[in-house]
Amino acid sequence: MNRYKCIISYDGTHFSGYQVQPNKRTVQSEFETALQKMHKGEPVSIVASGRTDAKVHALGQVIHFDSRISIPVEGWKRALNSLLPNDISVRSVEMVALDFHARFDVKAKEYRYRLLVSKEPCVFKRHYTYYYPYPLNLAAMREASDYLIGTYDFTSFCASKTEVQDKVRTIYQIKIEKHEDELIFSFVGNGFLYNMVRILVGTLLEVGSGQREARMIENILSGKDRSLAGKTAPGQGLCLWQVFYEEWKDKNYYNN
Repeated sequence: MNRYKCIISYDGTHFSGYQVQPNKRTVQSEFETALQKMHKGEPVSIVASGRTDAKVHALGQVIHFDSRISIPVEGWKRALNSLLPNDISVRSVEMVALDFHARFDVKAKEYRYRLLVSKEPCVFKRHYTYYYPYPLNLAAMREASDYLIGTYDFTSFCASKTEVQDKVRTIYQIKIEKHEDELIFSFVGNGFLYNMVRILVGTLLEVGSGQREARMIENILSGKDRSLAGKTAPGQGLCLWQVFYEEWKDKNYYNN
Protein backbone atom coordinates (compact mmCIF):
# COMPACT_ATOMS: atom_id res chain seq x y z
CA MET A 1 0.00 0.00 0.00
CA ASN A 2 1.31 3.44 -0.96
CA ARG A 3 0.12 6.86 0.16
CA TYR A 4 -0.14 9.70 -2.35
CA LYS A 5 -0.32 13.41 -1.67
CA CYS A 6 -2.04 15.57 -4.29
CA ILE A 7 -2.27 19.33 -4.64
CA ILE A 8 -5.52 20.12 -6.41
CA SER A 9 -7.34 23.19 -7.67
CA TYR A 10 -11.05 23.59 -8.19
CA ASP A 11 -13.60 26.16 -9.24
CA GLY A 12 -16.21 26.01 -6.50
CA THR A 13 -18.98 27.68 -8.51
CA HIS A 14 -20.96 24.53 -9.22
CA PHE A 15 -20.08 22.57 -6.09
CA SER A 16 -22.06 22.34 -2.84
CA GLY A 17 -18.75 22.45 -1.01
CA TYR A 18 -15.86 20.01 -0.61
CA GLN A 19 -17.31 17.32 1.65
CA VAL A 20 -19.57 14.49 0.43
CA GLN A 21 -23.27 15.30 0.89
CA PRO A 22 -26.27 13.17 -0.13
CA ASN A 23 -27.59 13.98 -3.60
CA LYS A 24 -25.26 16.96 -4.02
CA ARG A 25 -22.26 17.57 -6.24
CA THR A 26 -19.11 17.98 -4.16
CA VAL A 27 -15.36 17.99 -4.80
CA GLN A 28 -14.80 14.92 -2.64
CA SER A 29 -17.47 12.86 -4.38
CA GLU A 30 -16.13 13.72 -7.84
CA PHE A 31 -12.56 12.88 -6.85
CA GLU A 32 -13.50 9.61 -5.19
CA THR A 33 -15.56 8.65 -8.24
CA ALA A 34 -12.48 9.13 -10.44
CA LEU A 35 -10.36 7.02 -8.08
CA GLN A 36 -13.01 4.32 -8.00
CA LYS A 37 -12.87 4.07 -11.79
CA MET A 38 -9.09 3.68 -11.63
CA HIS A 39 -9.51 0.92 -9.03
CA LYS A 40 -12.07 -1.02 -11.10
CA GLY A 41 -15.00 -0.22 -8.85
CA GLU A 42 -13.25 -0.47 -5.50
CA PRO A 43 -14.06 2.56 -3.27
CA VAL A 44 -11.10 4.75 -2.35
CA SER A 45 -11.44 7.47 0.29
CA ILE A 46 -9.54 10.73 0.23
CA VAL A 47 -8.57 12.98 3.14
CA ALA A 48 -8.26 16.75 2.64
CA SER A 49 -6.45 19.47 4.57
CA GLY A 50 -9.90 20.86 5.39
CA ARG A 51 -13.35 21.51 3.99
CA THR A 52 -14.45 24.40 1.83
CA ASP A 53 -18.02 25.65 1.55
CA ALA A 54 -20.32 26.00 -1.43
CA LYS A 55 -18.99 28.43 -4.09
CA VAL A 56 -15.55 28.59 -2.40
CA HIS A 57 -12.55 27.90 -4.64
CA ALA A 58 -9.14 26.34 -4.09
CA LEU A 59 -5.82 26.86 -5.79
CA GLY A 60 -3.77 24.70 -3.43
CA GLN A 61 -6.04 22.24 -1.62
CA VAL A 62 -4.11 19.16 -0.42
CA ILE A 63 -5.52 15.64 -0.24
CA HIS A 64 -4.11 12.18 0.36
CA PHE A 65 -5.26 8.66 -0.47
CA ASP A 66 -3.90 5.12 -0.25
CA SER A 67 -3.62 2.72 -3.18
CA ARG A 68 -2.08 -0.62 -4.12
CA ILE A 69 -1.84 0.45 -7.79
CA SER A 70 1.80 0.93 -8.70
CA ILE A 71 2.21 3.59 -11.38
CA PRO A 72 4.55 6.62 -11.59
CA VAL A 73 3.28 9.80 -9.96
CA GLU A 74 3.05 11.52 -13.36
CA GLY A 75 0.85 8.65 -14.46
CA TRP A 76 -1.45 9.31 -11.54
CA LYS A 77 -1.67 12.97 -12.48
CA ARG A 78 -2.51 12.26 -16.12
CA ALA A 79 -5.02 9.55 -15.29
CA LEU A 80 -6.86 11.57 -12.67
CA ASN A 81 -7.04 14.69 -14.84
CA SER A 82 -8.48 12.62 -17.67
CA LEU A 83 -11.25 11.31 -15.38
CA LEU A 84 -12.04 14.41 -13.34
CA PRO A 85 -14.51 17.11 -14.48
CA ASN A 86 -12.97 20.24 -15.92
CA ASP A 87 -13.60 22.28 -12.77
CA ILE A 88 -11.16 20.13 -10.78
CA SER A 89 -7.48 19.85 -11.69
CA VAL A 90 -4.63 17.86 -10.14
CA ARG A 91 -1.57 20.10 -10.00
CA SER A 92 0.88 17.59 -8.54
CA VAL A 93 1.13 14.07 -7.12
CA GLU A 94 3.85 12.67 -4.90
CA MET A 95 4.33 9.48 -2.92
CA VAL A 96 4.64 10.20 0.80
CA ALA A 97 5.21 8.26 4.00
CA LEU A 98 2.27 6.23 5.26
CA ASP A 99 2.10 8.38 8.37
CA PHE A 100 1.58 11.60 6.39
CA HIS A 101 -1.85 13.08 7.03
CA ALA A 102 -3.25 15.86 4.84
CA ARG A 103 -5.30 17.30 7.69
CA PHE A 104 -3.46 16.60 10.94
CA ASP A 105 0.00 17.52 9.62
CA VAL A 106 -1.03 21.02 8.50
CA LYS A 107 1.05 23.79 10.07
CA ALA A 108 -0.59 26.79 8.36
CA LYS A 109 -2.98 27.78 5.59
CA GLU A 110 -3.37 30.82 3.41
CA TYR A 111 -6.77 32.00 2.23
CA ARG A 112 -7.34 34.89 -0.16
CA TYR A 113 -10.51 36.87 -0.64
CA ARG A 114 -11.10 38.96 -3.78
CA LEU A 115 -13.23 42.08 -3.68
CA LEU A 116 -14.25 43.85 -6.90
CA VAL A 117 -14.30 47.59 -6.19
CA SER A 118 -14.98 48.97 -9.67
CA LYS A 119 -17.83 51.35 -10.49
CA GLU A 120 -19.54 48.69 -12.57
CA PRO A 121 -19.88 44.94 -11.98
CA CYS A 122 -17.95 42.57 -14.25
CA VAL A 123 -19.85 39.60 -15.62
CA PHE A 124 -16.62 37.64 -16.03
CA LYS A 125 -15.65 38.05 -12.37
CA ARG A 126 -19.02 37.41 -10.75
CA HIS A 127 -18.11 33.83 -9.73
CA TYR A 128 -14.71 34.77 -8.27
CA THR A 129 -15.15 38.13 -6.55
CA TYR A 130 -17.57 39.92 -4.25
CA TYR A 131 -18.74 43.11 -5.96
CA TYR A 132 -18.49 46.02 -3.53
CA PRO A 133 -18.97 49.42 -5.23
CA TYR A 134 -18.83 51.55 -2.05
CA PRO A 135 -15.92 53.71 -0.81
CA LEU A 136 -13.48 51.97 1.55
CA ASN A 137 -10.81 53.34 3.86
CA LEU A 138 -7.89 50.99 3.21
CA ALA A 139 -5.77 52.44 6.03
CA ALA A 140 -8.55 51.83 8.57
CA MET A 141 -8.95 48.21 7.45
CA ARG A 142 -5.22 47.62 7.74
CA GLU A 143 -5.24 49.15 11.22
CA ALA A 144 -8.13 46.88 12.23
CA SER A 145 -6.37 43.82 10.85
CA ASP A 146 -3.41 44.47 13.15
CA TYR A 147 -5.65 43.72 16.14
CA LEU A 148 -6.32 40.25 14.71
CA ILE A 149 -2.70 39.15 14.46
CA GLY A 150 -1.77 36.67 17.18
CA THR A 151 -3.37 33.87 19.19
CA TYR A 152 -6.95 34.49 20.29
CA ASP A 153 -10.28 32.83 20.90
CA PHE A 154 -12.06 33.60 17.62
CA THR A 155 -15.57 32.63 18.77
CA SER A 156 -16.91 35.99 17.55
CA PHE A 157 -15.60 35.22 14.06
CA CYS A 158 -17.01 31.71 13.78
CA ALA A 159 -20.42 30.59 12.51
CA SER A 160 -22.61 29.95 15.54
CA LYS A 161 -23.70 26.49 14.31
CA THR A 162 -20.19 25.02 14.43
CA GLU A 163 -19.61 22.02 16.69
CA VAL A 164 -15.93 22.82 17.29
CA GLN A 165 -15.29 23.44 20.99
CA ASP A 166 -11.74 24.86 20.87
CA LYS A 167 -11.95 28.16 19.01
CA VAL A 168 -8.42 29.36 19.75
CA ARG A 169 -6.46 29.98 16.58
CA THR A 170 -3.33 31.89 15.56
CA ILE A 171 -3.28 34.35 12.69
CA TYR A 172 0.27 35.02 11.49
CA GLN A 173 -0.36 37.51 8.73
CA ILE A 174 -3.08 39.62 7.15
CA LYS A 175 -2.45 41.65 4.02
CA ILE A 176 -4.90 43.88 2.17
CA GLU A 177 -3.60 44.96 -1.22
CA LYS A 178 -5.05 46.88 -4.16
CA HIS A 179 -4.62 45.35 -7.61
CA GLU A 180 -6.26 47.42 -10.34
CA ASP A 181 -10.02 47.11 -9.70
CA GLU A 182 -9.71 44.55 -6.90
CA LEU A 183 -8.86 44.46 -3.22
CA ILE A 184 -7.22 41.18 -2.20
CA PHE A 185 -7.31 40.10 1.43
CA SER A 186 -4.71 37.48 2.39
CA PHE A 187 -4.94 35.56 5.68
CA VAL A 188 -2.28 33.14 6.95
CA GLY A 189 -2.94 31.20 10.14
CA ASN A 190 -2.47 27.84 11.81
CA GLY A 191 -6.13 27.06 11.23
CA PHE A 192 -9.47 28.70 10.52
CA LEU A 193 -12.91 28.09 11.98
CA TYR A 194 -16.13 27.60 10.04
CA ASN A 195 -16.79 30.79 8.01
CA MET A 196 -13.99 32.55 9.91
CA VAL A 197 -12.27 34.18 6.94
CA ARG A 198 -15.55 35.36 5.44
CA ILE A 199 -16.64 36.86 8.78
CA LEU A 200 -13.26 38.55 9.15
CA VAL A 201 -13.67 40.09 5.69
CA GLY A 202 -17.23 41.18 6.42
CA THR A 203 -16.11 42.86 9.65
CA LEU A 204 -13.13 44.60 8.02
CA LEU A 205 -15.47 45.92 5.33
CA GLU A 206 -17.62 47.50 8.03
CA VAL A 207 -14.50 49.20 9.36
CA GLY A 208 -13.53 50.32 5.88
CA SER A 209 -16.98 51.75 5.21
CA GLY A 210 -17.00 53.71 8.46
CA GLN A 211 -19.62 51.63 10.27
CA ARG A 212 -17.08 50.57 12.91
CA GLU A 213 -13.83 51.92 14.28
CA ALA A 214 -10.67 49.83 13.96
CA ARG A 215 -10.13 49.56 17.72
CA MET A 216 -13.54 47.88 18.11
CA ILE A 217 -11.87 44.64 16.97
CA GLU A 218 -10.46 44.24 20.48
CA ASN A 219 -13.94 44.29 22.01
CA ILE A 220 -15.28 41.90 19.39
CA LEU A 221 -12.54 39.38 20.17
CA SER A 222 -12.92 39.64 23.93
CA GLY A 223 -16.71 39.43 23.71
CA LYS A 224 -16.65 35.89 22.24
CA ASP A 225 -20.06 36.42 20.67
CA ARG A 226 -20.82 35.94 16.97
CA SER A 227 -23.40 38.76 17.02
CA LEU A 228 -20.64 41.28 17.77
CA ALA A 229 -18.82 40.77 14.46
CA GLY A 230 -19.84 41.77 10.95
CA LYS A 231 -21.77 39.96 8.27
CA THR A 232 -20.40 36.87 6.53
CA ALA A 233 -18.98 37.85 3.14
CA PRO A 234 -20.25 35.76 0.18
CA GLY A 235 -18.48 32.51 -0.63
CA GLN A 236 -17.49 33.13 -4.23
CA GLY A 237 -14.77 35.62 -3.31
CA LEU A 238 -12.86 33.11 -1.18
CA CYS A 239 -10.05 30.81 -2.29
CA LEU A 240 -7.92 28.33 -0.33
CA TRP A 241 -4.62 29.52 -1.70
CA GLN A 242 -1.95 27.34 -0.08
CA VAL A 243 -1.45 24.74 2.64
CA PHE A 244 1.83 24.62 4.57
CA TYR A 245 3.31 21.48 6.13
CA GLU A 246 6.28 23.26 7.64
CA GLU A 247 6.24 25.90 10.35
CA TRP A 248 5.27 29.36 9.11
CA LYS A 249 8.57 31.17 8.59
CA ASP A 250 7.62 34.84 8.65
CA LYS A 251 7.69 35.19 12.43
CA ASN A 252 7.64 39.00 12.21
CA TYR A 253 3.87 38.81 11.95
CA TYR A 254 3.37 36.67 15.04
CA ASN A 255 2.31 38.46 18.22
CA ASN A 256 2.77 36.61 21.49
